[in-house]
Amino acid sequence: MPMDLKVGDIVETRKQHPCGNNEFEIMRTGMDFRIKCLKCNKQIWITRTKLEKRIKRVEKKEI
Repeated sequence: MPMDLKVGDIVETRKQHPCGNNEFEIMRTGMDFRIKCLKCNKQIWITRTKLEKRIKRVEKKEI
């Protein structure tokens, strides 16, 4: 069953981005995700399965 990830959630990944950060904001959801590095603002497209395997922790967006 897929994880409950929504736009605006902050995820911490196991692997670091080349800039040294490992926290990303979810910009778009679906079969593919668009995530944005919170340090360098680079946007990355990644499949749902790859992202779910790399997630270490999820911080939910406060409504």
